[in-house]
Amino acid sequence: MNSGSALLGENIFSLMKKYDKPGPRYTSYPTAPMFNSDFGPENYREEIVRSNSKNNSTDLSLYFHIPFCDTLCYFCGCTTVVTKNRERVGEYIVYLKREIDMLASEVSNSRRIVQMHWGGGTPTYLTPSEVSDLTQHIRNRFNFADDAEVSVEMDPRDLSFEHIQALRANGFNRVSMGVQDFNPDVLSAINRNQGEELTRKVIGWTRAVGINNLNLDLVYGLPLQTVESFEQTLDKIIEVSPERIAVYNFAYVPWMKPHQKLINPDELPSPEIKLKLLTMTIEKFTHAGYVYIGMDHFAKENDELTIAQKSKTLQRNFQGYSTKAGYDLFGLGMSSISHFTTNYAQNSKTLGEYYQAIDHNRYATEVGYRMSHDDQLRKYVILRLMCDLTLNFQDVENKFSIKFEECFHESLQKLEPFIEDNLLERTAGELLVTMQGRLFLRNIAMCFDAYLNKVSKDKPVFSRTV
Repeated sequence: MNSGSALLGENIFSLMKKYDKPGPRYTSYPTAPMFNSDFGPENYREEIVRSNSKNNSTDLSLYFHIPFCDTLCYFCGCTTVVTKNRERVGEYIVYLKREIDMLASEVSNSRRIVQMHWGGGTPTYLTPSEVSDLTQHIRNRFNFADDAEVSVEMDPRDLSFEHIQALRANGFNRVSMGVQDFNPDVLSAINRNQGEELTRKVIGWTRAVGINNLNLDLVYGLPLQTVESFEQTLDKIIEVSPERIAVYNFAYVPWMKPHQKLINPDELPSPEIKLKLLTMTIEKFTHAGYVYIGMDHFAKENDELTIAQKSKTLQRNFQGYSTKAGYDLFGLGMSSISHFTTNYAQNSKTLGEYYQAIDHNRYATEVGYRMSHDDQLRKYVILRLMCDLTLNFQDVENKFSIKFEECFHESLQKLEPFIEDNLLERTAGELLVTMQGRLFLRNIAMCFDAYLNKVSKDKPVFSRTV
């Protein structure tokens, strides 16, 4: 199961062309386009109180969105604010603290924080003192488990050793850093001045202070990438030996992210080259001892992600694959998404609207969603397929009191082409994603999505699946 050689075959490119279409990444179900304004700030507050009942001892996860960046990366698909005005960062922290205080006042202190993640943007755009100040404010308001996973996304540009020291001193024990590619021509084409030497230096700093859980992000499909140049990057990543690696397919969506128009589309790799980049990546990392978790993630044999997948406790959330199961997730800051009990809630996507809500002492919830029983059922099926790479019909029937083949008759019919193409195997009571099928996980999951036909076709909202 660990070998990537099974991915290569005479028909792989024809399969890529067959199944390449816009589709969700399923970090949530239903997906964000289904969120609506019928669920607002007061609904969010009511559901927090309801989730905080005396009978609910569910552990908690916190996500903080730090949107600021010093410069614009042309490939970026995140919600960001590009500025060199440091005062804007300080102002944001003030409002973020006020949102923290609102949430902390309504969440029982007996519920433990088992996971905290800072994403962006660039969380390390905060100064070391701001990192310490914000972290201490959070820790003073919530009850952190002694073994909580505390992670942060870092940009090595303009990062100092003092940043790393501050992160370590404040309990951060996992870091994720964007590398994208080591090739200088590729980095120049996406306006990311980040040399290999700088990246290696920052990695050395994290190891030096005792942060030994490192994730590196790569992107394939960037302008000017070639098989030869990307192979050199992969070899260097293997040499660095991070605990986890994420290799994302560049989502070229200029209709959603207008700044991507700054990329010359003629410099983007052809579909044939992208396929070679992907298969080479999987082969190299699996041969180097990494486990291909699925989608775009790799982890060492002894990593928690690998262990969780083997024990079928792996989860997916808005940060990707996760080992923390059964907790309520609260997102704070501009555009953050919360998911707790059976509710989703997303904050305003602009600073002005976010600030206005906090100024009126209300949550900044802009849209949300209440899951139905059918939503919960389909979410379970989709996430178990994407995390376990198998699905046992009896498990689903026992959990939801349904007849699987009756309930999902239409979905099973949609899966027939995947079975015929050896991307999926079906026994009397189980589905198994093949090694080659892992490349098409999103497509397989889409067969269970009840809402795809309700998403607007006029303007695509999803990136392409492969």
